[in-house]
Parts: sequence; structure tokens; C-alpha cells
Amino acid sequence: MCADLKSRYLGLMLKNPIVASASPLTGNLESLQQLETAGVAAVVLPSLFEEQLVHDEQQFHALYEYPGGVDAESHSLFPDGLHYNLGPQSYLSLVKSAKNNLSIPVIGSLNGASTGGWERYSRAIESAGVDALELNICFVPTDPEMSSGEVEDQYVELVQTIRQCITIPLAIKIGPQFSSLPHFASRLADAGADGLVLFNRFLEPDIDLSTLQIAPRLLLSNHSDFRLPMQWIAILRDQLKLSLAATSGVHTPADAIKLLLVGADAVMTTSLLLNRGVDHLRDFITWLENWLEVNEYDSIDQLKGSMSHQNCPDPSDLERTNYVKTLMSYTSSNLS
Repeated sequence: MCADLKSRYLGLMLKNPIVASASPLTGNLESLQQLETAGVAAVVLPSLFEEQLVHDEQQFHALYEYPGGVDAESHSLFPDGLHYNLGPQSYLSLVKSAKNNLSIPVIGSLNGASTGGWERYSRAIESAGVDALELNICFVPTDPEMSSGEVEDQYVELVQTIRQCITIPLAIKIGPQFSSLPHFASRLADAGADGLVLFNRFLEPDIDLSTLQIAPRLLLSNHSDFRLPMQWIAILRDQLKLSLAATSGVHTPADAIKLLLVGADAVMTTSLLLNRGVDHLRDFITWLENWLEVNEYDSIDQLKGSMSHQNCPDPSDLERTNYVKTLMSYTSSNLS
């Protein structure tokens, strides 16, 4: 008898815990269908970025208004703004197309820049038919007068605002740079979050030495990156009544098993798919199923959380004590 791979995330029953996170692969219907065929249980669409929408609208209106002072009839040469493909229309069309053609859950993703934008676009994405919404919050505090508490307040107030705007499940994708993550996560839950996605990998700028300009450099995750979400999911699992998704560094089925052991409800991956190809998912999922059977687990639910902070043999291994053990182990094996 095959092991039951089903896992519940954000109230959605997934056929297995593997989710394709936001990436170019989830940005068009053809690749979304390939992901479903390969076995993913849900997809997160690429983020809708408010800044990009505003920029595009400004560029269009500048183009539209430019010839007005030259020839009044020149406007007839430009498309009607009411019917031009501006704003979130292409994104909402992707949502509708995905929902019409996929049988797996479709999760929208939103990265806003203003309170009004967050509200407006979250409603629009819900109306398009997504099964859940992921808030991809990217805020880098640079003001030395802003305290850590004030930073957290911004997140909490945003979650409260969006929770009042929509009724679908709401996940919050955050980074790890908070002074007390358990306390902050609890505040997000109280504000209306249904789940957390740990962790957001913010793009880190580089410097182009030939131009002396700040340059974006996209780096895919590496295998060791999964350890940070693994540690914090283990700690948060027993403290919060929230769905927990792991993202960053999931490159092998063994990584996914470890994240499930500490309590992840969903395991998200992008770099693996970009590096190995979508079809690699078939072997990935088969390996998961075989591992459960060999180790006599009947289901993902039986496995999930069995090595969380509360359930692991020595909880101190997830805390500072493990730092000393790790140093001693490394010294013994490499300097003897």
C-alpha cells in the first residue's frame, strides 16, 4: 500500500506537499500545465508588483500626452487607454486562465507599495478566482529613528487591512530578520494571517565596478539555505495555529523530508525546477513516497512535525547549545 502524501496547507488539501513557488515558471499557462503534469500539488503565481504597474501607467500616459501639443489629431494614432493592456489585467487574465485549466490550487502573490495598492490589488486578485493569496512583503528599513517594534507594526497593520478586504486564505511571506520571530509570528496570526512562508530571499544588490553603479544580481538558492527555515519551522510549529510553508534551498527530496519532519505543511521550490527542469519533479515525488514506505510511515501527516522543537529528542539542538556541539564536531573531524 502506497503512503498517503496528502498535506493540508492554508485549509487547502494538497495531493502532496510540493508547491511550485513564484517564478518565471509559474508565469504562463503552458509551464503551469507542465508543473501540474509533473506532480506539483499547487502553484504560486509570480508576484504582482505595484511599483511596476504604476511605472507602466506613467510611461503610457506620458507617451499618450506627448503629441497633444503638436497635433490634436495625433491622439488617434495611439491606443485607447481604456482598452490598452495596462494595470493588473494581464495578471488577472493569467489567474483566470490558470483556474480554468488546472485542477490544483492556484495561489496569487502580491507585492504592494502603498496601503491603497495592497487593498485594491488584493481584492482584484481574489475576484479573479485564486484559492489563496500570498503577501510578498519586502520592506527594508533605513531610518535609524524607526524601531524594530515600528517595523513589525507596519507588517501587522498591513495584514489586518488585507484580512478585512478578502475572505480567501492569506499567507505572509517574510524574511528572517526579526528580533523575536515567535512573538512577531504570533502577532501576524492575531492580525489574520492563515499561514507563513519562511523565508523570503530578498534580492541583494551588487556593485558593477566598470560603471560604479548598484546592479541587481539574481542568485538562485543553494542547498544549505533550507536549514534556516527548517530551524524556525521546528520552533514555531508547536506555538502557532498557522500553516507553515518552507521555501529557499529545497534542492533534494531529503531536504523536503527534513522540513516535513520539523513541521512544514508545504515545501516550496523554484531553484530546483530552474536547474533540473520541471520533469525532475516526478523522480522527486517518487523518492518521497519510497522514503515514507521504507521508513514505515503511512502518511505525510504521521511524519509531519515529529521532530519539531517540542518533539525532537533534544530541543537544545535547535538552540544555542547546538552551536557549541557543531564547533566541537567540526574541530574533532577536521583537525584531528
